[in-house]
Amino acid sequence: MTEFRYHKTGLFYAQISEEAKALGVNELKELGAQEIQLDYRGVLFHADMVTLFKIVYRSRLFSRFLAPLHRFDAETEDMLYQRVKTMKWEEIIKPGQTFAIFANVGNSKINHSRFAAQKMKDSICDRLREKRGERPDIDTKNPDVWLNLFINKNKATVSLDLSGGSHHKRGYRQESVEAPLMESLAAAFIRVAEWDGETPLYDPMCGSGTILAEALMSAARIPSGYLKKRFGFENMPDFDQTIWDEVKTLADSKIRTLKEGLISGSDMDAESVRASKINLSHLPGGDKIEIKQSRFQDLDDLEPCTVITNPPYGMRLMQDEDMESFTGEIGDFLKQKCSGSSAWVFFGERKLILKVGLRPSRKFPLSNGGLDGRLCKFEMYKGNKWT
Repeated sequence: MTEFRYHKTGLFYAQISEEAKALGVNELKELGAQEIQLDYRGVLFHADMVTLFKIVYRSRLFSRFLAPLHRFDAETEDMLYQRVKTMKWEEIIKPGQTFAIFANVGNSKINHSRFAAQKMKDSICDRLREKRGERPDIDTKNPDVWLNLFINKNKATVSLDLSGGSHHKRGYRQESVEAPLMESLAAAFIRVAEWDGETPLYDPMCGSGTILAEALMSAARIPSGYLKKRFGFENMPDFDQTIWDEVKTLADSKIRTLKEGLISGSDMDAESVRASKINLSHLPGGDKIEIKQSRFQDLDDLEPCTVITNPPYGMRLMQDEDMESFTGEIGDFLKQKCSGSSAWVFFGERKLILKVGLRPSRKFPLSNGGLDGRLCKFEMYKGNKWT
């Protein structure tokens, strides 16, 4: 078996947004990662096979996990093609398997990511055709093998994607609404709020149910990869099926049933309520989460709980919606109907925080779709705290 780069260094790579790195580092530590190092694109960490499988199967915050295969100079497209062709792809891409490449380039003579991916694809196909007499197929939507190419300052790193595509895709989102919240971002909301499943949680603008689903997975200890049919690490040349079976069995055995009514939500849109119920039904216990159709303005007073919500601002609102007025209504809802609760509201546009009519006790930076957002905490005290 060929000794690839991750064999030599023992290091794997986890991609995560800059502002969520501290959360990601803590999660990696909890899952057993060692020698964690910050990188400007994410986090490097050391893990044996047991720990690696556990991290990929259970982590909620990261967008990708990669096993570096090779690193080399790539000042020209010909250098890229030739160096990729020397790699033993026959040990990774099995006969009949499809593959795809996602590439990023920066500060390099090769300055077009799609062109770089095309050269790498041609090189892999040419090698496998010479070795096997057949050219593998490309599947850009659901390939058997996902590969990553990153070129920076004329240095190329080729990696195997260990999740098998974007790690944030859990598999429960079968129905969606406009501008849905990314699963890993919703998981970050739960993490920042330090909600542990001991007190009720409510989302009054639940959309397609992503926050509710991530809360359920966190509290019920459902692994993030529970619904996935396959993982990219199964294509590692040293993949051990016995170890993976043991890791998965142990993680799944810790799934627990939550008490009735712990997690609930609502939305004014009937289609969103329908989508939420369908999506949650794919998770253990998800069919027991109550979701009703209602404007948050029309809800009865909530029992003291943790409110976590992503208001439908920007793309998710009609263009003629008065955003400042709408944000003020959110503040009124929190003051009038959430007495005794802790509320976490995500603002994709920071200027709207000033329009809510409440002073946040904490603001945590998180990006969403390129927006520099803030997750704000509001402590809704009982009595005359806000009078």
